[in-house]
Amino acid sequence: MNIILLNSKRGHSRTFSLPRFLPLIALGVLVALPVLVGVGAYWISYRVAPPSYTDAVAERFQENLRAQADEVVELKRLSEEQIRALTLKLADAQARLTRLDALGERLVDVAGIDSDEFDFGAELAVGGPEPAESSAFTPPSFMAELDALTNTLERREQQLNILEDLLADRHLENETFLAGRPIVQGWMSSRFGRRTDPFSGKLAWHEGVDFAGKDGSDIVATAAGVVTYAGKRSGYGRLVEINHGNGISTRYGHAKDVLVKVGDIVRTGDVVARMGSSGRSTGPHVHYEVLKNGRQVNPHPYIYRARR
Repeated sequence: MNIILLNSKRGHSRTFSLPRFLPLIALGVLVALPVLVGVGAYWISYRVAPPSYTDAVAERFQENLRAQADEVVELKRLSEEQIRALTLKLADAQARLTRLDALGERLVDVAGIDSDEFDFGAELAVGGPEPAESSAFTPPSFMAELDALTNTLERREQQLNILEDLLADRHLENETFLAGRPIVQGWMSSRFGRRTDPFSGKLAWHEGVDFAGKDGSDIVATAAGVVTYAGKRSGYGRLVEINHGNGISTRYGHAKDVLVKVGDIVRTGDVVARMGSSGRSTGPHVHYEVLKNGRQVNPHPYIYRARR
């Protein structure tokens, strides 16, 4: 194969002779080059930088999916157990609320309170402005039911606490209500007011009421209160004095034995002393006084009025 080169300026020409196998070499290069490029690209793609998705990757995805499916099943099981537990608790709370309402109605009836004031069968009157709309998450219905039940129980508890306070106040008022005689057995031997003094024979003012009885018999408190004096006092012999509140006090004189001490809390009917004849006395009896704001008053209205 010859190649002829022409020089247009000088008019000369030159001839080159090429080997006969050179075209074959060129053809081979042209054919082999794309093949080598393709092989190189494959090697780079699959060896140096393998693809992101392979069989191993797919297997890992499958394992993750199976693990997540197992977690979903377990979460579903736990959720169902929790819902069953909450359902049982809700039923128990509703049963307790029913019993609480019944107890409240019974207490209202026993206490003699107007049922309109403590109506345990009706919802409490509530209100307020309409709240602004919110896109917040709305809890499931059973959670709302539990919240409502909790609020109802709190309201019932408040009602019962108020009712308990009212009953306690009423009970305390009844306990401190002064009434009755300071003895269990015996008779009235001297009234309140002007009388003949048994020692001097002269007219004198008797500031209490005397109840005679058997020596050593019980002397009882005519109302609940706090013992403010327990011991000997001139003229009274052995004396017990009880403060009942609201300015009312009582005295029990001439006792044989005093059974209480200062600071003791006594209830209506508690035995505070034994009947005797200590002090200025002619025989076993109890000298009973009622004091209002520190001054003796006639005990007869208190002795004869009915207990609450």
